Amino acid sequence: MKTLGKTSGGNSAFRNFNNQFAHVTDPNERRRLALAEIDKAPFGWYHIRAVVVAGIGFFTDAYDIFAINMVTVMLGIVYFPRGAITEHADTAIKVATSCGTVAGQLGFGWLADVIGRKKIYGLELMVIIFTTMAQALSSNSASISITGILVFWRVIMGIGIGGDYPLSSIITSEFATTKWRGAMMGAVFAMQGVGQLAAALVAFICTVAFKKQLQTAQTFATCDDHCKQAVDRIWRIVIGFGAVPACVALYYRLTIPETPRYTFDVARDVEKAAADSEAFLNNQAAGDVDEIRQIEARANAGALTVPEASWADFWKHYSQWRFFKILLGTAGSWLLLDVAFYGLGLNNSIILNTIGYSTNPKVYQQLRNNAVGNLILICAGAIPGYWVTVFTVDTIGRKPIQLMGFALLTALFFGIGFGFHKLSSNGLLALYVLCQFFFNFGPNATTFIVPGECFPTRYRSTSHGISAASGKIGAILAQTLIGPLRTRGAAPGSGASPWLNNVMKIFAGFMAAGTLITFLIPETKRKTLEQLVYELYGEGEAQQEAKIAAASRAPEPEPETLKA
Repeated sequence: MKTLGKTSGGNSAFRNFNNQFAHVTDPNERRRLALAEIDKAPFGWYHIRAVVVAGIGFFTDAYDIFAINMVTVMLGIVYFPRGAITEHADTAIKVATSCGTVAGQLGFGWLADVIGRKKIYGLELMVIIFTTMAQALSSNSASISITGILVFWRVIMGIGIGGDYPLSSIITSEFATTKWRGAMMGAVFAMQGVGQLAAALVAFICTVAFKKQLQTAQTFATCDDHCKQAVDRIWRIVIGFGAVPACVALYYRLTIPETPRYTFDVARDVEKAAADSEAFLNNQAAGDVDEIRQIEARANAGALTVPEASWADFWKHYSQWRFFKILLGTAGSWLLLDVAFYGLGLNNSIILNTIGYSTNPKVYQQLRNNAVGNLILICAGAIPGYWVTVFTVDTIGRKPIQLMGFALLTALFFGIGFGFHKLSSNGLLALYVLCQFFFNFGPNATTFIVPGECFPTRYRSTSHGISAASGKIGAILAQTLIGPLRTRGAAPGSGASPWLNNVMKIFAGFMAAGTLITFLIPETKRKTLEQLVYELYGEGEAQQEAKIAAASRAPEPEPETLKA
């Protein structure tokens, strides 16, 4: 085959990697060299751009998921008798998002492996923007209740949120430099904490803004028309604000280039992948290729050592225990984590009220204390936990952080469960804050990071989607089966949670199981994605890298041998 031609462009700041490797005709070698440039690239603005674009999506996801925690209290005041939302309506609205998220994670995860990351990245944000605005404009009618219409829109919104999980994880992973890949993925996921903070902050600001109208009501049941009108406006503003950051991020998601790893390994377009590698490092949307050279390269793509994706290959791959156990480890640990994480996170307001923090019959005081309590939990526990993970995950490692987190959460939940009626409200609040910290400096972050690294490129998104969907199944179990246990023994309509201490003990059991299943996942820190695929699955171009490394370590032949 003739030598490949060169393209224009490149300077001392941004080298033309396409030209640098244009003379290489072996597609495997060219793939290895191009991906090595991404893996070894110094941390720069192109990495920050990838993190910000993916992170804003997670900000929106978390805002939309956790804002409902405060909104359901307001819905009770406006639309339900005696100002209290029913248990079934509260559960249905909260679970709806998780149900849609499962479908989105599986569907978008599979599509990203079939048609490409770039082609569907941004579509999930469009779904979120549309459904968020639809919720903010929803209301009761003679034919449908506010619960029914919100459940409908939140299921569809969940599909968009679900799509963001595998897409943002693998796009960040496949563009990241090896040295700081964990920190980059952790920073994307840390925006979940910022989204939770924003939801509580917007609720607090709106509550204070309508203070005059809210102060007239001594209890939820006595909230008059002016009071209800104010609360009705507050929940619509809180929900609707979630669409704002999504609109900002949409353009950048639509213009991000396809990941070179997908183009190499799945699309098997060596020329396009090499050009896209250069485009990413130059902050461009896509690389330009010569069509004749692209056709020539595609004709030689059969020489790539990376297996082609197919359903037969997928089932064959995961029918082997040594491969399936990795998926079982990532999916199982995420499921066990989310039982407790969402069991608490979507019920912060209820738990704050139960431990005595936000108990106040006056509408303004309770709504204000509810928002402030959520701000305290997020600022004191969740956000520090996320960022400690970001700064340590590439040094301590993913697996040790996850093991430590699950073990400490087991102890904390047992402490809350057995000490619930003995500790003061401040003591319980402190333990609850520690739970939030070790969720995020622990399995909540690592269960997102590891699936984006440890699977082969052709099934990376699908496998991440399966793992994430397992987590949301855990969230559904927590909300529908375990969560309602907290009201066991309570008088109907009282809103009391006499069994909450026992629910905490159940969560401790799930955390203990998470500690055990963590042993199935591999450690991925400071290894290239190709190196991981070779070590875990024995395939890919890393075989060639291993041979080169072995040859470089081999002793030089003796002079007599050379003469002979």
